[in-house]
Amino acid sequence: MCGIVGFRTDKDFNRLRESLHHAAEKLIHRGPDDAGLFFDAKAGVGFGHRRLSVIDLTEAGRQPMASDDGKVHIVHNGEVYNFREIRQALVSHGHGFHSETDTEVILNAYLQWGIDCIHRFTGMFAFAIWDSRDGSLILVRDRMGIKPLYYGFSSSTITFASELKAILALGFPAGEIDQEAIGLFFHYQYVPAPRSIFRNIFKLLPGHYAVYDGNSIRIQQYWEMPQMNYIPPGKVISEADAIERLDSILAQAVSDRLISDVPLGALLSGGVDSSLVTALMQKVSSTPVRTFSIGFSEPRYDEAPFASRIAAHLGTDHTELYVTPGDALDVIPLLSEIYDEPFADSSAVPTYLVCRLARSRVTVALSGDGGDEQMAGYVRYWAAQSMASCLRPVPKPVRRAVSTILKGLPPGLAEMCYTTVQQVLPERFRVANFSDKWQKLIRLIAGAGIEDLYRMTICIWPEEELNHLLGMKLPLSQYEKVFAETEGWPLLSRFMRVDQKTYLPDAMLTKADRASMAVGLEVRAPLLDHRVVECASALPCSLKYKNGVGKYLLKRILARYVPYELFDRPKMGFGVPINRWLRNELKEMLLDYLSPERLKKEGLFDQDTVGKKISEHLSGVSDHQHQLWSLLMWEMWREKWGLRG
Repeated sequence: MCGIVGFRTDKDFNRLRESLHHAAEKLIHRGPDDAGLFFDAKAGVGFGHRRLSVIDLTEAGRQPMASDDGKVHIVHNGEVYNFREIRQALVSHGHGFHSETDTEVILNAYLQWGIDCIHRFTGMFAFAIWDSRDGSLILVRDRMGIKPLYYGFSSSTITFASELKAILALGFPAGEIDQEAIGLFFHYQYVPAPRSIFRNIFKLLPGHYAVYDGNSIRIQQYWEMPQMNYIPPGKVISEADAIERLDSILAQAVSDRLISDVPLGALLSGGVDSSLVTALMQKVSSTPVRTFSIGFSEPRYDEAPFASRIAAHLGTDHTELYVTPGDALDVIPLLSEIYDEPFADSSAVPTYLVCRLARSRVTVALSGDGGDEQMAGYVRYWAAQSMASCLRPVPKPVRRAVSTILKGLPPGLAEMCYTTVQQVLPERFRVANFSDKWQKLIRLIAGAGIEDLYRMTICIWPEEELNHLLGMKLPLSQYEKVFAETEGWPLLSRFMRVDQKTYLPDAMLTKADRASMAVGLEVRAPLLDHRVVECASALPCSLKYKNGVGKYLLKRILARYVPYELFDRPKMGFGVPINRWLRNELKEMLLDYLSPERLKKEGLFDQDTVGKKISEHLSGVSDHQHQLWSLLMWEMWREKWGLRG
């Protein structure tokens, strides 16, 4: 895993050349082992690289890397797991090699097959190629968006990097915030691709590549997720066949990701996804797999005992760390630097802590990321589906009237209703940290349609409150685009596909990449192997959510390796007690960053709206933890980068 940065310019080469070393050093956390620079002064091109040595630790793997004739150069971040197979094919075509790296395989594959080479790669990658033969700069991002790639374009200059901080270090004119991106951040808790928080800087979408010819940028999609729940006529997939096929593909995906010349382990939460990945690792490993988990003293957030039982059953070399509130709170001031953009998923805190723990013993770790979004693992999927079925026959005026009545209930009575509903629901429908769902339930009842209904299950600031907070309407994003693309699909499939193209790359994978790279740990996600994604997409919804059980098929496969009683439990999620912290340990920080004086000076938020949220939360009248956390993260980010909204 590495950090890449570079540029091509027609008029600003000398300044950018002087800045490139500094920009690359901004990515030293992504690549602490080695560094390199390349310049083509005649063409106005510069590449910078920071290396985390994982495969071929020798100097032969140094980047930027050049073709034998010096006409093509590459910088690469990530791993292509089938590089040895591709290398054999390239040797048969007469290509020679000077290293054992996958980067050299990518380079020679491009020389042999052109940009079409990307269809041959299995892995996670973001790379840039400078081809002086035709004067093209090519940027490529992997199919699922596991690895990040930003690019900026302004007045005949294009810049690119793994993280925003490197583009800013190049002196790119990026100080102007994209005002619409602010609203999107507060709605979703992240800035949705292809936008970034800055104007003129963008995220290359997953499964896309870009070609810059010196005048214009051409963006091209090279891979699309297959239609979900589509079964060809005459073909019936039995449950037994589906289990065998998915188990085989998962085993291959895990095995492929065990290629490493440095110590390797697994992040184990004790949930279905990470337990399955660990079980498949242990199945093919000749020694105990190193596994890592963290625990909290608050039982509602503590998954460590579940991870410990899984580790004991599988016989892994398990490392467990119970973190104190002080340990977790110390991470919060680091988040603005780690994420570059405002990012309001509070699980970034435990993710960073478990990555830091793993890095103390290994350089590479496998994770269970991607299982929920493919196999209906989130309660919100079937909850929204059930709600849609219940609400569809009810006229909208009636729904709005019921919503108004519920909204007017005193807090005590509302809590009583909420508790009653929770008791009536089967245990599998109950979710830890469900404290803010009452208000979302009210908004769901009043929702206008399926798109808005599902939006209410995931948004932080709903549209009407966003208007009060910022005085702006919510801009369109990928969310609406994907909903339009999936018109006519089963609801469960639509919800999952929306998450796969928005929440997964922009929140979950961003969180994992930045948290792990901040400590120099490479995280690999076998459940997001494109072969796994294609297989899962073809499965009927009835094998993903069955008899009230999400991730049904994954649980059937995991039961081959681990007894049901060790993992059959309600989903907890991976979080920290932000609710309580904001009322106690973080109260002083909250009141400081969201003080009326500070907000008035900034002039971005409606002070009455913010003040009411703070008052209600601190008094215990309502739970506004997610909204207040988003405001806190915005203010800390703005202060870190010295910017105004």
